[in-house]
Amino acid sequence: MKITYYGHAALGIKVGGKHIIVDPFISGNPLAEHIDINNLKADYILLTHAHGDHVLDVEAIAKRTNAVIVSNAEIADYYAAKGFETHPMNHGGSWNFDFGKVKYVNAIHSSSFPDGSNGGNPGGFVIEGEHKNVYIAGDTALTMDMKLIPMRTKLDLAIFPIGDNFTMDVEDAILASDFVECDKILGYHYDTFGYIKINKKEAIQRFFDKGKDLMLLEIGDSIEL
Repeated sequence: MKITYYGHAALGIKVGGKHIIVDPFISGNPLAEHIDINNLKADYILLTHAHGDHVLDVEAIAKRTNAVIVSNAEIADYYAAKGFETHPMNHGGSWNFDFGKVKYVNAIHSSSFPDGSNGGNPGGFVIEGEHKNVYIAGDTALTMDMKLIPMRTKLDLAIFPIGDNFTMDVEDAILASDFVECDKILGYHYDTFGYIKINKKEAIQRFFDKGKDLMLLEIGDSIEL
């Protein structure tokens, strides 16, 4: 499983021979100006919620690649009405895709499209594939529901927002890593704009002091599990 960071909360995942894009907000992010969305491969696009800083490039990528858009029922309906292929899900449900199993889990946030359309309830994804399991939390507060995840799935990586103001901060993300019983963390949703700028060196040290590994990738860089 290869995971690439495209800035903000956008990720690329290559697993089971398939390419997945998560929450593509790339072309509108000045920090990711060196990433050309027209070069990205996508068989699936996973969306945690409908905010503009997570869905900006969905239609452009889906039109070019014919990717299947996977999200909650309301978001799936929104894109299906525009002619895109979708797979609707809801909290607690899972589906065996050709790259692995995906479960849609709870997140505490809000969700509406930039045009005001209903974006349903926000969520996160647990992906089980190629003997590696990843939790993508999406935009969320710290929630006790995270404790349910390791009851079903042993994680190899947890991806948490750490920018504060709109989501968890670093300290809550450390607690979240305890809740999901995973000490290998990829941080995202930070530094894109003023409200969520962080001290990266300090954040890494705080995790290290708790015996945990916080990875903060440069935009365009990847890790392999």
